[in-house]
Amino acid sequence: MDAPTRLKEILLWLAVAVGIGTADWFGNGSYSLFLALPVAYAAQRMGWKGGVATAAVSMAFIASNPEIPSVRAAFFCWALFLLGIMLGLVADRERKRDHPTPVGNPGALNDKVLANLEGMKRAERLSALGQLSAGLAHEIRNPLASISGAAAILQRDRELDPKQSKCVSIIVSECQRLDGLLSNFLNFARPRPPRFQLVDLQPILENTVALAGHGIHGKTVHLDMRIDDAVPSVDCDPEQLEQVLLNLMLNAIEASPEGGTVTLAARVEGSGVTIKVVDLGHGVATAHVDRLFDPFFTTKEHGTGLGLPVAHQIVRQMGGSLLAHRNQGQGMTFSVTLPTERTDA
Repeated sequence: MDAPTRLKEILLWLAVAVGIGTADWFGNGSYSLFLALPVAYAAQRMGWKGGVATAAVSMAFIASNPEIPSVRAAFFCWALFLLGIMLGLVADRERKRDHPTPVGNPGALNDKVLANLEGMKRAERLSALGQLSAGLAHEIRNPLASISGAAAILQRDRELDPKQSKCVSIIVSECQRLDGLLSNFLNFARPRPPRFQLVDLQPILENTVALAGHGIHGKTVHLDMRIDDAVPSVDCDPEQLEQVLLNLMLNAIEASPEGGTVTLAARVEGSGVTIKVVDLGHGVATAHVDRLFDPFFTTKEHGTGLGLPVAHQIVRQMGGSLLAHRNQGQGMTFSVTLPTERTDA
């Protein structure tokens, strides 16, 4: 029953109680027993609150009627009060049993289900793409190694003129860049299996902040770490987790304005531990948030679009989830959620 309908029913039975009470008042207490009807019905329909409210109105008429003896009036008042509250409590219990209340906020629960479904669909897409492209990456790497080796031999030739030497240097550097890109791509397509161990998060987060501090490169960005005392040990691969968090921290530092703050925080949420990287930078357009974990999608001028997909794959292999959302004010929040215990252990 929605709020407007409930209010209408309360007003209806209060009006009935007022009508019977008025008749009883002018009838010198002849209709007092009939006041039990609206009290009982209100309690049955609207629970103990409706029963008590209707009983209170009925009791007011009985108590104010000079023709009803005080003992009798007191008896009727207590009887109506007990009738309203007892029938109301029974009705509330029956209603809860027949229509259990969903745990948590239904809207938030629905959002969580949709996020999980989207994560499953993304995982299927990434898995299919990874299997298809891993072979291609290997095939590209073989001739690339030959080109790089031949260029390195030419680079050692001291008889090359400056123009030729510069061209060879470009070939070597571009081969190195492509080799790094292929390494990232293979890490995304076939990340190594995690080496699980029960670890304390405090040293991992401290080391991540220390390493991220070296990636600031002259920009004034404050790094803040917050970890709740109640955070338990987590069964994960500490090396891979540090790799993921460092990637997220460096992205946050790059997106932060001069004098901004990047926060690395960990706390218990539900049956797992959530580690958040929060920045106050320019953020990502709403239309692009859902594409952040797609391979080769990037908002950076010189980005490869593989950092976040690789991180997503790593976290998924550890049984967790990696989500991104825009902050209400400015900036982004990336959340890594890991179970405290593995179900497949």
